[in-house]
Amino acid sequence: MFDPGARLLIVDDNRVNRLLLSRSVELLGYIATVAENGRAAMDMLRTGTFDLMLLDIEMPEMDGFEVLEAIKLEPSLQDIPVIVTSSVEGVDNIVRCIDLGADDYLPKPINPVLLRARLSSSLEKKRLRDEQETLLRRFATSEVVKDLQETGFKLGGRRVHASILFCDIRGFTTISESQSPEDTIELLNIYYTLMFEAIDQHGGIVTLMIGDGLMVLFGAPQPLKNPAASAVAAAQDMQAIIAQFNLEQAAEQKPKIRLGIGIATGEVVAGFAGTKQRATYTCIGDKVNLASRLEGHTKKASCPILIDDATRAGLGENRSCRPIGDVTFSGFSTPVAVFSVDPQ
Repeated sequence: MFDPGARLLIVDDNRVNRLLLSRSVELLGYIATVAENGRAAMDMLRTGTFDLMLLDIEMPEMDGFEVLEAIKLEPSLQDIPVIVTSSVEGVDNIVRCIDLGADDYLPKPINPVLLRARLSSSLEKKRLRDEQETLLRRFATSEVVKDLQETGFKLGGRRVHASILFCDIRGFTTISESQSPEDTIELLNIYYTLMFEAIDQHGGIVTLMIGDGLMVLFGAPQPLKNPAASAVAAAQDMQAIIAQFNLEQAAEQKPKIRLGIGIATGEVVAGFAGTKQRATYTCIGDKVNLASRLEGHTKKASCPILIDDATRAGLGENRSCRPIGDVTFSGFSTPVAVFSVDPQ
């Protein structure tokens, strides 16, 4: 598939080769930028945006092999297709280029028909990869995407120290019954937008969305210095954002939103669960169940944010917590010390 306007970086120490190759790709409708050696090419790749690189092998300062090796070490550059254009002969050299990450190989002098075909094929593959990454980022958080890029996809989990936050809208059923389905969906979309902003700011990832309910994980897949403090800060921001949003709702005579948030901290198993065809990043453990119970208890305790003792311990003396006593939750054999955290 022809991709007009694609930006190509041509790397060759021979001036005539650069000019001829530039002319060839520009006649095909692409935009050509040139570099006279590998070191200059790496600088351009780090500061510019390119859709494909045509790379010579024999160059001073930094040859093509070294460029391929350098690209492999920089995740932000690894998705750029590289077609090696070289007069270096021998199957071993071609194999080495492919092993180092090159997408294709064109011997010099370059056949214009082959050039057109290889460019079209490589750019189409890049377009498909870009579309896949866009879809992935739409349905997964940046932290999960980063974990997938660094470690690859694998079902299973690992033990981590994390904080789990559960949140829902109190009286959401009543709100839903008082307005049209379209208005309810719009309210939910606004709610998600506001909550995700606060969650993202403090390093959390949403692992579950059910109606108005959210499950958020702090401390995995990317570790946090203090997941408990991050979770509580996010909860306070969530309450503060909703308070401001409610002022706008009141001005338009629309229903206000009240949140209940529960947070528990401790060891959980986090990772991908499901099948190879369909999986989600989540976590399991007693602390997950406890966070859910704490969120449910906010209604009975008339407190917007409830946390367990492990979360309170992670806050140090910087935030005041009010003990509300020991509570026996369903599924737990012993009472749990519960604390209330005031919104900001």
